Amino acid sequence: MPGPHALADRHEAVVIGAGVAGIHQIKELTDRGIDAVVIESGADLGGTWFWNRYPGARFDSESYSYGYSWATEILETWHWKEHFSGQPENLRYLQTVADTYDLRRFMHFDCHVESLVWNDDATEWTVTLTDGRTIRTPIVITAIGLLTVPTPPRYPGVERFTGRSFHTHDWPAEPLDLSELRVAVIGTGATGIQVIGEIQDKVAELHVFQRRPNWSAPLNNAPISPAEMDEIRDRYDEIFEVCARTPGGFVHEPDRRGFWEVTEAERFELWDRLYDEPGFAIWLQNFVEIFIDEEANRIFSDYIAERIRQRVDDPTVAEKLIPTDHGFGYQRVPMETNYFEAYNRPNVHLVDVSETPIVEITETGIATTDAHREFDLIVYATGFDAITGAFDKIHVEGVDGVTLRDKWRDDPATFMGVMTHGFPNLLMVAGPQSGNASTNFPRGIETGVAWLTGLLDHARAHGITRIEATEEAERAWVDHVKQMYEMMLLRKAKGWFTGYNSNVEGHEEGTMRHLIYNGGSPKYQAKLDAITESGYEGVTLTGPRH
Repeated sequence: MPGPHALADRHEAVVIGAGVAGIHQIKELTDRGIDAVVIESGADLGGTWFWNRYPGARFDSESYSYGYSWATEILETWHWKEHFSGQPENLRYLQTVADTYDLRRFMHFDCHVESLVWNDDATEWTVTLTDGRTIRTPIVITAIGLLTVPTPPRYPGVERFTGRSFHTHDWPAEPLDLSELRVAVIGTGATGIQVIGEIQDKVAELHVFQRRPNWSAPLNNAPISPAEMDEIRDRYDEIFEVCARTPGGFVHEPDRRGFWEVTEAERFELWDRLYDEPGFAIWLQNFVEIFIDEEANRIFSDYIAERIRQRVDDPTVAEKLIPTDHGFGYQRVPMETNYFEAYNRPNVHLVDVSETPIVEITETGIATTDAHREFDLIVYATGFDAITGAFDKIHVEGVDGVTLRDKWRDDPATFMGVMTHGFPNLLMVAGPQSGNASTNFPRGIETGVAWLTGLLDHARAHGITRIEATEEAERAWVDHVKQMYEMMLLRKAKGWFTGYNSNVEGHEEGTMRHLIYNGGSPKYQAKLDAITESGYEGVTLTGPRH
């Protein structure tokens, strides 16, 4: 077996990030004999599944739909233990893939990228690490993830708290005994909902500080028996085929009957069944109209609200847990296990900070306008600076000294989410406005990696050294992305899909950001295929300077 691929001062390609996307991309590059390396800020590979080890962290897509379709050796033997696998198993899976295909030797850990600077005369990037090392490379491929930069709390006094506190992204690796602790969780987004459901019966006292309620529905997780896993292995081709034709890349296909063409009884029959089925069924096997028709969505949201009321004993608390500023499914739905039942426990208390805002964090706890509560542990489930946050952490300087941070300050602008004008040879797997950012992630990643690798194959075969999206093609794609937002009720949501994150500095509430492509995976794939067939229309491909 070949030894480690040393980090040199020059490589043909540099991949940033050793998560789901980086693992796949480095395999494709090195299979072609390209001198490529992965640089990763973490101490090991895994991306999301390396960093996010908080209690309750797990898939919201079916485990068997998440694995790589190309990793056939592993498909034949891997036994997913649960329908929605937890973080430890997910990390083991990615480690197994890397070890099976001997990919670790191309990976370099604890490498923090400080800057990427383009040299137009040399047609190459200079990658500078925080430890001072530099790498020159013609091609940089970003695989830096969607939710990798945590949003820190912005309350006065955070640094004064003398107990233990951390963002969910920084949950300690060592076991943490919560049994005697008074715990505060600030935030009820997807992460907060997972944490709360998992620890509610493991802590002495739990106070949940909710800024804005979030729609959520049961995950309905269950173990996978050996016999069921054997049956799943026999169906992998079918499973991946279904994922390829569904808008979100999941195993759930929408109900094609018209919402207004069926009776109310038929709607309720469908909803009652889907609510008790696993995963995103209640969201993605529903009527298409709930995503685009406000009245249809209101009727369905009323149904979900009533199911919440049935699960929460205190009517006042139940109403506080039901969103009123957006409908169910406007954005990706957090899936939960015993989340609503947690509020029936005597040790769990809801603090509505829209009524009694947090004033400050003190030495011993949290002060709101109505009370001071003391805690041993504060968990900040305050979310992430989605999609563009990881790019903003790096100084990326393109043609004529223009920085990516400045270009994307108000709203990202890309061509197909894979490149951006003014930054040649900077290729993005699941970049802003790609069709891969809002899907079942590995399914979207395989689409993106395949297209980018095909582009590089074309460039190598034709002596092309400079790849750049045209300004016109980028503008047309951004206009299309915005049009797709206008069609969807998603445009009214205040989640990370729209950038309406009032707790992200610089992206305060009221600032619309078009971060994803809402046309669905099949349409996105078709557009990529059309670009390839046209000889990469919209992309300027040039050879070496003479």
